[in-house]
Amino acid sequence: MKWIEITVFAAGEALDAVCGRLAMLGIDQVAIEQGREEIESLLRDTAKYWDFADIDALCANEPCVRAYVADAGDNAALVGEVRASFEALGREAGGALGSLRVLSRTVDDEDWANAWKVNYKPFGVGERLFIRPSWEQDFDPRGRVVLSLDPGMAFGSGTHQTTRMCLEAIERRVKSGCTALDLGCGSGILAIAALRLGAARATLVDIDPVAEKVACENARMNGVGAGQIEILIGDLVADAALRGRIAHKRYGLVTANIVASVVVALLPFVRGAMEPDGVFIASGIIGERLDEVLSALGANGFEALEVNADGDWRQITAALKR
Repeated sequence: MKWIEITVFAAGEALDAVCGRLAMLGIDQVAIEQGREEIESLLRDTAKYWDFADIDALCANEPCVRAYVADAGDNAALVGEVRASFEALGREAGGALGSLRVLSRTVDDEDWANAWKVNYKPFGVGERLFIRPSWEQDFDPRGRVVLSLDPGMAFGSGTHQTTRMCLEAIERRVKSGCTALDLGCGSGILAIAALRLGAARATLVDIDPVAEKVACENARMNGVGAGQIEILIGDLVADAALRGRIAHKRYGLVTANIVASVVVALLPFVRGAMEPDGVFIASGIIGERLDEVLSALGANGFEALEVNADGDWRQITAALKR
C-alpha cells in the first residue's frame, strides 16, 4: 500500500497549532520533526520525489510536521485542501508562524514504517508507566509498568501530547477488574495500558484495518491474553450494527483519543455503554473546541471531573451525572 506524506514547515512554537489544524482537516497520523539538519538532508536526498523542486528555497531548516494519509480515494484532493488551509493561515499570521510551506510525496509502507523509528526512544509517562519501543533492548524502567510498543502504521506511539494525557488519566482513574472500551484504538496503547494497570478485559475499535494487526501484536508483546481483548474494525458513527455489538456490555472505562467532532458525535453511544460509575477519558481536542465538547458532554448527561492541557491540546475526564 502507498501513502501520501504531507510535510508542513513551521516555526517551532507553531507545531502544535499545525497539528491542530491538520486534525480539523481529519488528519491525525502525524510526526513532529524538530531536527533541522535532518530536514535539510531529507529534502536534498529525496529531491526528485517532491512536488516542489526549488530545494534552495525549501532549506530554511525549519521544524516540520509530517502527516500521512492513504494514497486512495479523495485524499489527493485533501492535499490541496491542506495547502489552501495553510496558505490562508500564513496570510493571517504574516510570517509569525514560520513559512507554513506544504510539500507532499508518495511513500511505501516500508518507508513510513521505518523512518520514524530513529527518534523513538524509551520514556516514562505519568508516575507509573514506561513506554519501550519493541526494538529497544537497553532501557531502565525504574520500577514502572513497562509497555512494549511498535505502533507501525497505526496512530499511538505515546509521544503525542494527547496520548500522554490519556495515559496519565488512565493511571489515575482505572479500577482493578473493570472492563475497558477504547474508541479509535490505533496501536492499542490506551487499552493495553489499562489492562496492564488492572483492567480485566478490553474492547478496542478503530476505523483503520491496519489497527487490528498492530494492536493484536502489541497486546501479545505485553502478555495480554486472547480472552482479555477484542478488536473490532468499523465506523462507529455510521454503523448502527457495530454500535449494538459493543453496547450490549457496560464499561467502567471508556477512552477516545480522536478529533473533537467525533468525540461529540459518539457521546450518546458512550453514555449508553458506560457503567453508572464509569469514567470517560477523551482527548484529541484542540483548545478552541474545548467549550464545544464540554457543552456537548453536559447535554448528554456527563459532568467533567477534570480538564488537562498540554500546548494547544486538551484532555477531559468525565462521568455520568448522578
